[in-house]
Amino acid sequence: MSNTTLPEPILAVGFTPEQKEYLSGLFAGTAARGQKFGDVEPTPRPEDLIFEERVKRERHPLDAYEQMVENAVGNKSPDKEDVFRFKWNGLFFLTPIKDAFMARLRIPAGVVTSFQLRELARAAQELTSGYVQITTRANFQMRLIQPKDAPEFLRRIQSVGLHTRGAGADNIRNLTANPTAGIDPVELIDVLPFVRELAQIIINDRSFYDLPRKFNIAYDGGGLIGAVEDTNDIGVKAVKLGEEILFRIALGGATGHQMFARDLGVVVPPAEINQVVTALVRVYIERGCRTDRKKARLKHLLEQMSFDEYLAAAEKKLGRPLRRAPYDPAQVRWASQELPHSHVGDFPQKQRGLNYVGATCPVGQITPKQMLRLAELADSYGSGEIRLTVWQNFIMPNVSDAFVPTLKRAMEKAGFCVKQSHITSGVIACTGNSYCKFAQSNTKGHALALTKYLEQRVELDQPVNIHITGCPNSCAQHYMGDIGCLGTKAKVGGESVEAYHVFVGGGFGRHQAVGRQIFSGVSATALPQTLEFILRAYLRHRQGKETFQQFTLRHEVGKLQELFAA
Repeated sequence: MSNTTLPEPILAVGFTPEQKEYLSGLFAGTAARGQKFGDVEPTPRPEDLIFEERVKRERHPLDAYEQMVENAVGNKSPDKEDVFRFKWNGLFFLTPIKDAFMARLRIPAGVVTSFQLRELARAAQELTSGYVQITTRANFQMRLIQPKDAPEFLRRIQSVGLHTRGAGADNIRNLTANPTAGIDPVELIDVLPFVRELAQIIINDRSFYDLPRKFNIAYDGGGLIGAVEDTNDIGVKAVKLGEEILFRIALGGATGHQMFARDLGVVVPPAEINQVVTALVRVYIERGCRTDRKKARLKHLLEQMSFDEYLAAAEKKLGRPLRRAPYDPAQVRWASQELPHSHVGDFPQKQRGLNYVGATCPVGQITPKQMLRLAELADSYGSGEIRLTVWQNFIMPNVSDAFVPTLKRAMEKAGFCVKQSHITSGVIACTGNSYCKFAQSNTKGHALALTKYLEQRVELDQPVNIHITGCPNSCAQHYMGDIGCLGTKAKVGGESVEAYHVFVGGGFGRHQAVGRQIFSGVSATALPQTLEFILRAYLRHRQGKETFQQFTLRHEVGKLQELFAA
């Protein structure tokens, strides 16, 4: 038998004629099944591996827990390799900002119970500085945890059924969904069961803890409060085709890179959605770049593979084809766009006589004392449940009609605003340089000052989202805000000061758009007045009741600069 069908690497090896004949048959059979030798990505040589990949291969990060316990005995800071590995347990060492850990949790769909909230609050009081944040992935972050307290902190988190595993680095981050899932009067389907199932699949499969880079997944069932799924690596959205409720899938979102997820061109029955999602993730695990950290996100892989190629690889893993269906915007319900800031205020649920009450938590900051009070209110007036949102706020579901007024007064007294504001309700901010080494500015402090300033000087009749982020990683997704602010440094009077580049016109969902930069290096002290001028120009020059985004998209950048600076 001819051995010319053998790949060059095989021919180069001195096999016997019998071995070559066997291999020829093997590769011929493989080719007949539509596969080829080149389908297999070559394993990078050790010298080609970047630092992070080398560290993972020397010792799997999930096996570094014993080292964490050893460090705790002497309150020892982790070395460079273990700083990276400990992120697999949700612990981020904050050097050079602080010599302590930040812990990020995993709370699927942001649903937390009152007993969990109490233990989190007490752990924050006893083992951290008491600084707690709600994140833009409907999650909690806690600071500052000394190395000596890290194992005990993780134990207490796990004792109430929560996890930190995979909350950072090269893992699937916290799964997000509509915070009104299961209670929403207009949703097409309750996505909570799918998110919870996927969370269990991930936590029990070690292969999902070695991705080329971080990975975000969101599920949207078509409810009043969106999941902003189009900003995720995989966004799953319910649609109705005839009488069927199906899921569409979009891939490659990374708004820090100015990229929204793009529709894959298939529809999936609910019973199969998690099988399909995990197959899509496995393709990324196998094909994603591991030799260049800056080219390792899914969006980068999709620049090398067509959607058809990626879909074919996923179908090969599934062992069956997926149902094709061209994308039709008319099939998609964007209910979250119909109500202004529908995560703040009180709204009726689909369960008769019950309501959800949403409250503003300024830039996501919440104290342990407030968490304890919130748990008490959830038990007294709701069903003992709180749901965090990607807007750094929360809602309390299952509040009876009779209790709504009392609960709203109690929340206000606890420091949570339940009255919608077209400004405050839409302000989000990342951690900032108080605790993040990448941030160029004090985003949370500036956001609070900015909010107070604008509330006193500008009255809007339509909601505006203002996103303030400290670095190009864009944890606060500045490109998708009506107004986005990106932290930087600027020279003022010869001195380097904290400043922001200003973007306008971003949006998501039905109004998906990447914001355009109009100002560069606006000092933090000048930012409030700059945004005041922007909003006043909008009110003065808009046509009818057009939204801020519609107004900005109607003008070229030069014209906007002229109007805003006037």
